[in-house]
Amino acid sequence: MTIQLRVQPRARRTALERTPEGALRAAVTVAPEDGKANAAVVALLADAWRVPKSTIEIVRGGTAREKTLSVAGEPDALARRIAEWMDKNG
Repeated sequence: MTIQLRVQPRARRTALERTPEGALRAAVTVAPEDGKANAAVVALLADAWRVPKSTIEIVRGGTAREKTLSVAGEPDALARRIAEWMDKNG
């Protein structure tokens, strides 16, 4: 499964949100140095969607704010977990 999101490093708080347009935005408190912000984004998504961090890989935008991520696993189960998160988080 492929996910696109916008990342905000050096945010005041760590959060995963939906924009009014329905896109995903991840805010992390760490600076974008040495891949630390990317690692924080992966950890945030893994925690929110209850998947192992090892199943999430940044496939495009490693140094950009706009990122494309791949989430490995059974597509129906992943879609269900993400849909549950979206229902709870507006």
